Amino acid sequence: MVDYRGKKVVIIGLGLTGLSCVDFFLARGVTPRVMDTRISPPGLDKLPESVERHLGDLNQDWLLAADLIVASPGVALASPSLSAAADVGVEIVGDVELFCREAQAPIVAITGSNGKSTVTTLVGEMAKAAGWVVGVGGNLGLPALSLLRQECQLYVLELSSFQLETTQSLRATAATILNVTEDHMDRYPFGLQQYRAAKLRIYENASWCVVNADDALTMPVRGADERCISFGVDVGDYHLNHQQGEIWLRARGEKVLNTREMKLTGRHNYTNALAALALADAVKLPRSSSLKALTTFSGLEHRFQLVWEHHGVRWINDSKATNVGSTEAALNGLHVEGTLHLLLGGDGKSADFSTLARYLQGEKVRLYCFGRDGAQLAALRPEIAILTETMEQAMQIIASHVEMGDMVLLSPACASLDQFRNFEERGNEFARLAKELGG
Repeated sequence: MVDYRGKKVVIIGLGLTGLSCVDFFLARGVTPRVMDTRISPPGLDKLPESVERHLGDLNQDWLLAADLIVASPGVALASPSLSAAADVGVEIVGDVELFCREAQAPIVAITGSNGKSTVTTLVGEMAKAAGWVVGVGGNLGLPALSLLRQECQLYVLELSSFQLETTQSLRATAATILNVTEDHMDRYPFGLQQYRAAKLRIYENASWCVVNADDALTMPVRGADERCISFGVDVGDYHLNHQQGEIWLRARGEKVLNTREMKLTGRHNYTNALAALALADAVKLPRSSSLKALTTFSGLEHRFQLVWEHHGVRWINDSKATNVGSTEAALNGLHVEGTLHLLLGGDGKSADFSTLARYLQGEKVRLYCFGRDGAQLAALRPEIAILTETMEQAMQIIASHVEMGDMVLLSPACASLDQFRNFEERGNEFARLAKELGG
């Protein structure tokens, strides 16, 4: 346990995570100061009166006078305010660092451009099925510090690259980078390798590293070592086995589960299941309860979720596909009897969309592009693309064209913030319109 008494602590960013940091320090006899660039940030009404706050911008004087800054993942370490504080020796951490200094139980740590929420939730479900007391959170659901409120036998953390940048004390029992594809390029001016370097921090001091045999960028810098366990489509310690038209999960040479018994579908979900199983095995969860969880878990909202089916037309909400790699994962190996009506658009975060083009070939694809980067996406295959300002306009056009056997898929390859509060609001709107327009 670290003693913070007598330290001048500044927390940047309110919301659930910021409030969890405030509670953490108050419980340890320290009254922090809080600042937020928003005039009326979420959670302001729950901030104790005793806590000084500065709203609307960052207070440089407070930052320079601090002993410790706890920065929200939304604030880049390279920002002038934080750089200036770092230059005068102020320690800058994130909430996950505070958590790692206190946590007493083993940690499973999960990052990756895509699939991390599904894998994090799955490992949590596997632990629950085994009867373990498990805390699941981080970048998903509960803030990490909230998990310290009860004693746990295991922690399962989803971690973003931003969170990893401000974390030094993580010693995961099992850690994974599921995949590395372009995302958040607006925060990483030096490109994909800079983004990857942030993710690779998850392997530092880890007992086991679960790597993707199909993605060399998930390997430790010096290549695979004795800590590495691999998963992949056709190769790896954990891989898929195709037999007489059926697909099995295979673990270290042994067929362990027919994917027909799973509620999750799609090849990307089967590899997510392999990664979760590898992590669960590494922390010695009983295999039987892990497999049971794989048969009952029906997936996350907004992640390739069937929200409406009528007259043989399926409407799929994959609003959580906020980057190109995630949309590629949804399209890879996708089987549609009729025509695929694909909704793309939003804020692409400076990403390169060109790698999507190979999934958009063939006669039975139609593109509907909307939002800030809609025109850029429509240019991938202009002859089959319709450009609208909003998702609703695009869906009204789709509704008058769909036929039995078609699929309408919202897998936008973009963030939602140009037109929606978050990807959940976008997904909920898609689901509402699907039921209204899809008859």
